[in-house]
Amino acid sequence: MTGQNQTIISQFLLLGLPIPPEHQLLFYVLFLTMYLTTMLGNFLIIVLIHLDSRLHMPMYSLLSNLSFSDLCFSSVTMPKLLQNMQSQVPSISYAGCLMQMYFFLFFADLESFLLVAMAYDRYVAICFPLHYTSIMSPKRCVCLVVISWLLTTFHAMLHTLLMARLSFCADNVIPHFFCDMSALLKLSCSDTHINKLVIFVMGGIILVIPFVLIIVSYARIVSSILKVPSAHGIHKAFSTCGSHLSVVSLFYGTVIGLYLCPSATNSTMKETVMSMMYTVVTPMLNPFIYSLRNRDMKAALTSLFQPPNFLPQ
Repeated sequence: MTGQNQTIISQFLLLGLPIPPEHQLLFYVLFLTMYLTTMLGNFLIIVLIHLDSRLHMPMYSLLSNLSFSDLCFSSVTMPKLLQNMQSQVPSISYAGCLMQMYFFLFFADLESFLLVAMAYDRYVAICFPLHYTSIMSPKRCVCLVVISWLLTTFHAMLHTLLMARLSFCADNVIPHFFCDMSALLKLSCSDTHINKLVIFVMGGIILVIPFVLIIVSYARIVSSILKVPSAHGIHKAFSTCGSHLSVVSLFYGTVIGLYLCPSATNSTMKETVMSMMYTVVTPMLNPFIYSLRNRDMKAALTSLFQPPNFLPQ
């Protein structure tokens, strides 16, 4: 396409969710409640871990980072979605779209790496309890977090720079509720083969490998527990791994299905619902799955809201 047939796109229009007008208010309240629940739950976890000295351990340090990632991940898309649901012109600037895409990728990748680190932490704690403190030292925990942040920065920046080099023609309507990478590629009038190749290759590294490592870690955990056959051991294995794996499968399954194994028969509605599952539902569920079922977190929560005892000794 020649240069004179191209126009400079200064903003995009986000179509959002295909919700009938009469149901807009209902879904607005629903999404607002889910977003506030996500914010409150994850913020409460961060505060509890910071205030309670019993939680100053590698496991809870990783959990605190995961809660921060979930809090930010949800905040990348939800405020704009809620704003656009109340707006007659649901637009986003070109620069704002690229920025949203960068932070979306950053916190999605960060969650992926942190889930791997937490699975490794549980694997060491259950399979090598006597060596846990030496293997999962504070220094190693910090290294895992720092490496996660560095890798996610590189990956998100790579895709953002590759997207910034593309040209966008007259069509500026994104059939999504945020600046999704695949939706933007469909609007581009440039050659997107390099972008698609990088998505496939880097996606395999960032998504598939961590997912396999998590599955292997939990498989080893279950195998280690079942070596001592007892009803208590079986219950512990499933309670430890079942709920965690359900959230992990929800997150990785939808992301891998959308970006690495896209189907030509996928409708916009189906892709939007799948995106909602890992951008909204997963960050909301994580505080309940990873923390509020935890005995130490429950004790910290009780002590936080328990009034101090001023009775004389």
